Amino acid sequence: MDPVTTPDPSAAPDTAATDPTPYTDDLDSAVVLITGVMASGKSTVAELLAGRLPRAAHVRGDVFRRMVVSGREELLPEATAEARAQLELRQRLSAMVADEYARAGWTAVVQDIVLGEDLSRYVARVRTERLYVVVLAPSAAAVRHREAERPKTGYGAGWTVDALDRALREDTPRIGLWLDTSAQTPADTVTAIRADLLKARVRPT
Repeated sequence: MDPVTTPDPSAAPDTAATDPTPYTDDLDSAVVLITGVMASGKSTVAELLAGRLPRAAHVRGDVFRRMVVSGREELLPEATAEARAQLELRQRLSAMVADEYARAGWTAVVQDIVLGEDLSRYVARVRTERLYVVVLAPSAAAVRHREAERPKTGYGAGWTVDALDRALREDTPRIGLWLDTSAQTPADTVTAIRADLLKARVRPT
């Protein structure tokens, strides 16, 4: 899978006609980071948001992890120095790619798990002036339900829903737009992001 995808209009229903939020140029040449815990809806929301914009790329942070063929160390709750170094490399790479897309006039919608002080560091890495951060924060119960419903398994190897939820709510700085998406569809979330875009911007206009 490529680390960057441009949305395929045939792969998802056309929601532009029913989106109540009119398009503005606030997201032109911009970077939007969508973060949250596993099974919070990041990938679906990022793809849908990118699909509603005229020129957008979906930068999938996890692909940079999967590019490592040998020597990869998975990040566990008790992370080794090497696992941390690989995580930081992955985040530097996604920020660089996002900046290049924005510099070329695109909206880069980055999707990854960026929690705790990693969020502050990620914001500092992005050079694009128009930077937006959206934190998807459904309840732990909603995350458990979504995890049970989806075909892939994100939790395990020491990670639990409750542990990541605590990392999100107790250790992550309140940067950008935080959304409780427990009762929202992905389309609802994208509409909420666009309606509250100013709250998501982390640098002054």
